[in-house]
Amino acid sequence: MQFPNDYLERVYAGVLGKLVGVYLGRPFEGWTYQKIMEELGPIEYYVHERLNQPLVVTDDDVAGTFTFVRALEDYGIKASLSAEEIGKAWLNYIVEDRTILWWGGNGNSTEHTAWLNLRKGVPAPHSGSIETNGQAVAEQIGAQIFIDGWAMVAPRQPELAAKLAEQAGKVSHDGESVYAAMLWAAMEAEAFGSSDIDNLIDTGLRQIPQDCLIARLIADIRAWHKAHPDWRDTRQRIEHHYGYDKYPGNCHVVPNHALMIMAVLYAPQDFQKAQMIVNTSGWDTDCNAGNVGCLLGIMNGLEGLDEGPDWRGPIADRMLISSADGGNSINDAVRQAYFLTNLGLQLAGSQKLDAPKTGAQFHFSLPGSQQGFRPQTGLDVSRAVRVSNVEFEGSRALAIDYEALGPTQVAVVTSPTFSPREMLNMRTYDLMATPLVYPGQVVRARVVADQKNRGAVEVRLRARVYDQHDELCNVDGSPMIIKSGKETVLEWALPDTGGQPIAELGLAITSTGKRADGRLLIDFVRWDGTPELTLKRPAGDGDFWRMSWVNGADFFSKRYPAAFRISQNSGEGIIIHGTRQWADYQASGDVMMHLGNYGGLAIRAQGLRRYYGGRVTRDGKMQIVRVRDENTEVLAETAFNTEFEKSISMKVAAKGDRITFEADGTSLSVEDNSPEAFRDGGIGLLVHEGALSSNEIRIGAV
Repeated sequence: MQFPNDYLERVYAGVLGKLVGVYLGRPFEGWTYQKIMEELGPIEYYVHERLNQPLVVTDDDVAGTFTFVRALEDYGIKASLSAEEIGKAWLNYIVEDRTILWWGGNGNSTEHTAWLNLRKGVPAPHSGSIETNGQAVAEQIGAQIFIDGWAMVAPRQPELAAKLAEQAGKVSHDGESVYAAMLWAAMEAEAFGSSDIDNLIDTGLRQIPQDCLIARLIADIRAWHKAHPDWRDTRQRIEHHYGYDKYPGNCHVVPNHALMIMAVLYAPQDFQKAQMIVNTSGWDTDCNAGNVGCLLGIMNGLEGLDEGPDWRGPIADRMLISSADGGNSINDAVRQAYFLTNLGLQLAGSQKLDAPKTGAQFHFSLPGSQQGFRPQTGLDVSRAVRVSNVEFEGSRALAIDYEALGPTQVAVVTSPTFSPREMLNMRTYDLMATPLVYPGQVVRARVVADQKNRGAVEVRLRARVYDQHDELCNVDGSPMIIKSGKETVLEWALPDTGGQPIAELGLAITSTGKRADGRLLIDFVRWDGTPELTLKRPAGDGDFWRMSWVNGADFFSKRYPAAFRISQNSGEGIIIHGTRQWADYQASGDVMMHLGNYGGLAIRAQGLRRYYGGRVTRDGKMQIVRVRDENTEVLAETAFNTEFEKSISMKVAAKGDRITFEADGTSLSVEDNSPEAFRDGGIGLLVHEGALSSNEIRIGAV
């Protein structure tokens, strides 16, 4: 199979198109065409500020799309990935009532209904079938809103894209909803090699039954498009023949799919116009605009995105993927583009791309990329600061341009590494996230000063850390003076933050004289090493320190003497902290079981149902277990006198294949070199049907 030469850049454009559409349509999601025209007028650009909402938000369209495709890496990168396996990924990454889905209730929210079925042991595809849930529930919109990832790993392979989308869709949906998902996935896959919208639609139609409602709907819209030059006339016919009043449920797939087809027929080569049409038309605006944006991003590339207004600048690649794998939550379009591209290459039997700049987290290698870096605002911060992406040494770099930088001013650019304060104002969907970077790790950044710079500058790495009032405060590394034409590599071992999460990472620039003008190029920013920190309750009454844990327990409150106290009513509860960058490390602390069948520490946690556990049991055992989906395997075990309300000194460690667990001086150790072994992941506190607490957890090198 011949991959397009610009495969990576087209995936990047598809991811960006998805984000633009979702963020554009989200503030007025659910509005009718009439309400939009009355209160907002045609949607030509972002309107979030007019409605007093953040731009970059948590949303099911983004979180589900970029989480469910991870089933490929979890269950094998293969064309035969099954609905049952994708359903297992749901149970690992979705935190009940908190992440990814609209938790609207059984029989109200299709995805919530399917998740409840999965949890009860009903496997996919039965979890989403018409037989299980009825036709009305099964044919809501959700199947198609999550399919973009499956298309982007199958470029020019519409049959494969449709097959993967079908399996993914059937976890929660059935019937016309799945047909719509299959058709759109095939269209997006075909868009990697064709810009003929009629060819794309015909390709999609070949993947679904010719007599299904989606196929008949498309025939009608094509006819209306040919007969009516003005899209508004076709929109009116869609409302009359396929409107919300014709179908049961909260958000049926048919009306919304009709608007998507209409938008790409009237504006196949015009990203801005297509977004205007699909958003102004109303109904499920963020879902529809996200799918349309991804398709046109793939088809027309980055150039198509950049032909109209500045869609990319306000987003700056930022995306939030709320899930039980908190280290994946604070994300960006560049990181996701490389992830999906590598999945697609491996799925086709090819090698992964080399990690840009030897694995730097921020490498700015794609045209126009910012990876979240934006100028900071504030009283002492220069406003004459701009960021852009430029060619540099055969690759690309982030350019920071500053003007008239005086001795009391500072030019600051940062990128988010943890939940932003705006999350407090986000509606509907919670953000579960853990920080990307930690005390004890070493941050490095290569900085190059332009030859034409006027005046030398001092440059330092800057972290922005939450304080006791949940406000951000600056913590700076040592400054380095850089003169025009010179370069340096800044290096900084991140200091202890008193238990507070690091929310942003970037650079601060000050003039060494009366004035400085010029440009600095940031080649890369990276962090490495094992975290060295103590997780505890910080001073003050802030809450972001607690929110830096993924909460997979029924109850996790800061209103107890112990910093971390969790309670689980039924089954297992777990809270998780850390990222997939954590590989060889140890975690220790005093843990108390108040009630429960077992409790302890998790290590290399990769979600709710993938981790190693060091635990003590109510029936007098101490165990190392490997939890992988529905299977819990005891890897090592010995007798242990477990007592409620008694502090137990615990330590769990992972180094290579070896997992060790100590409890009050008793030690267990095991090597796991099986195919089911976990190589990285965060730490956790866990309890089964009871309560457990700890005042602090210490993380360090083995």
